[in-house]
Amino acid sequence: MAINTPPKQTSHLKREILVRLIKAYLSDNFEEATRMIPYDMRPKGSEVPYRCCIHKERAILRDRTIAGLGLSIENADDTELLSTLARKAEERTEIEKNPLTVLHTACQGCVPSRIYVTDLCQGCVARPCQSACKFGAIKVENGKSVIDPEKCKNCGMCAQVCPYQAIAKIIVPCENACPVGAIAKDENGLAQIDFDKCISCGKCVSACPFGAVHKKSQLIDILKAIKNNEKLVAMVAPAIFGQLPCTPQQLKDAILSLGFADVIEVAEGADITTKNEAAEFKERMEEGQKFMTTSCCAGYNELVEKHVPELKPFRSETKTPAYYTAEIVKKENPNAKTVFFSPCIAKRREATQNPNIDFVLNYDELGAWFVALNVQVTNFEGSDFRKESSAQARNFAVTGGVAGAVNSLLEDDEKAKPYIVDGLNKQSIRDLKKFAKNGVCEFGNLIEVMACPGGCLGGSNTINAYKPALKQLTAYVGESPEIKDVIKE
Repeated sequence: MAINTPPKQTSHLKREILVRLIKAYLSDNFEEATRMIPYDMRPKGSEVPYRCCIHKERAILRDRTIAGLGLSIENADDTELLSTLARKAEERTEIEKNPLTVLHTACQGCVPSRIYVTDLCQGCVARPCQSACKFGAIKVENGKSVIDPEKCKNCGMCAQVCPYQAIAKIIVPCENACPVGAIAKDENGLAQIDFDKCISCGKCVSACPFGAVHKKSQLIDILKAIKNNEKLVAMVAPAIFGQLPCTPQQLKDAILSLGFADVIEVAEGADITTKNEAAEFKERMEEGQKFMTTSCCAGYNELVEKHVPELKPFRSETKTPAYYTAEIVKKENPNAKTVFFSPCIAKRREATQNPNIDFVLNYDELGAWFVALNVQVTNFEGSDFRKESSAQARNFAVTGGVAGAVNSLLEDDEKAKPYIVDGLNKQSIRDLKKFAKNGVCEFGNLIEVMACPGGCLGGSNTINAYKPALKQLTAYVGESPEIKDVIKE
């Protein structure tokens, strides 16, 4: 299972930018402190660890700062000072719709993806590569195989059959990772995102070894709300309890120390999702429908809307846990602003479509916030959440958790036969299209779809390795009550 884990060096750079931005905002002069970030990180005469010169490094750090301010790099004027952009970020009243941006200063402009024959080719008599190619793209010249790029379809069959592994495939990491073909080179050979296709899964962010694909942060908006003494309620998704070496109760108090009025588990909403989805599944099966898909993954919902609309009749109409949790908060505190703490980028797209979710904060941003304020989460005694959520709801963060939760509320003769899509990729999308076309899934009648391998715990914005995170979350789930006991309350 390949988890979406960004390269450490680029993650550290992004976190350092966020830490410096938070400190800048809390300083006496936010605009000037922001302007100085690239120069403070690469002062005159300092070592240049990654690029050709200090000026190139500063240019890239400037762009990373722009993304940290929550602005699109593509729309930023090269002549504008970071201080001016900082002021714009603080003055804005609306969050930018698209959550990703591309740093062209950092983009390597990778060579086009292609299949080619290396010097390892032995010109063997069997010619397995030639036989495997269905497009007639391979011929032999001077005793060596040669690929005609005009005929080659990049299928890779020749590489698979070569006994010497002499045929290699050059990939463009971001393009190769994107399951829907939403990122490609522009006329200058640099990466560009087509937001009409993008499902905000974040795979390109994790895949780029130069950190050129960047999410736009909402930290400044959240910090401004706290500065203005607005009431902010943190809504924490279950995956967060596997991220830091502390108890959930300690993490709650640490978040409160940042200026939040309350911290509510999104598992509250997950209990509602489970109840509604179980009832919906039962009703659909009684009506004769062959299968139903879950609907809690924002990346999957974007996929259906943009690429596989034929799946809409099969997708559950039940809302996501974030939806129900935000609804609860707004009903109880109409004037409060909600901040969804998310392990992924796709939730930012969902939030733009839900007026009850005001901001989204990713786990790496929370980690940077703790670092900036020197908050030690293990120093807090910890306090209980206002409501006990079920083990099944807290287990939504793990692949199979949603289907397992639904089954826990069904009688023996109603039990679903789950089929798990553990991460969206080109093959799993083809499978989903086939199920929609045929109106049946031969592997099960409840399809749980998670955009990220491992579920939300494997999201692109998590900060702990998957296995220790899973161990930590599993311990919390094990201490939790059963859903049948919770929903009776």
